[in-house]
Amino acid sequence: MSRSYCIYCQYPQSACVCHALKPVTSNTEVVVMQHPSEVDHAKNTVRLLKLVMPQMKIYVGESAADFIELQHYLAAQTKPIYVVYPNEHSQTVAEAGASEAAIIILVDGTWRKAYRMLQLNPWLLNYPSLHLECEDESQYIIRKAKRSDSLSTLEAVAHTLIALNPAADIAPIFAVFNAMVQHKLTAMPALVRERYNGDKIKG
Repeated sequence: MSRSYCIYCQYPQSACVCHALKPVTSNTEVVVMQHPSEVDHAKNTVRLLKLVMPQMKIYVGESAADFIELQHYLAAQTKPIYVVYPNEHSQTVAEAGASEAAIIILVDGTWRKAYRMLQLNPWLLNYPSLHLECEDESQYIIRKAKRSDSLSTLEAVAHTLIALNPAADIAPIFAVFNAMVQHKLTAMPALVRERYNGDKIKG
């Protein structure tokens, strides 16, 4: 039997997150370069982020040729542009003197795939890199990551926005995120759910 989907959030009716949706406005422009394997991933947080930040831009691809349109778009902008990705040259928002009137680019994929995308897109080196000072561990407990400092793309965007503007209201971003996580946990068999929650407690 086919599943019934919400016409707005596009999640199954049983996992609809519309009750948690509240649009977010920001002076910071968010651009996501998304690896193709993430587009239809059931736990893809960019999909959630787009629901609360409909103005954000998503470009899907892997190589530089896939992002020609994005390159042309960025070249025409006058705002400062930053790539949110930790590396040996990256700075915190404070160190970079970045303000909220900026464009931030995030690469959406596993660490391995994101790193490869950066290698295939050397034009990104034209822009300064930012890394986050975030003491809180990721709350994305339903998707495992090899690195302890991993954040979902949604979390990375939220923390960057608050770093750029401490008065930014990021609560709606986490509201829809938590709604999705709870739906996923509730749908799990009890023993599996206990393991995920146990990992969160131990973390």
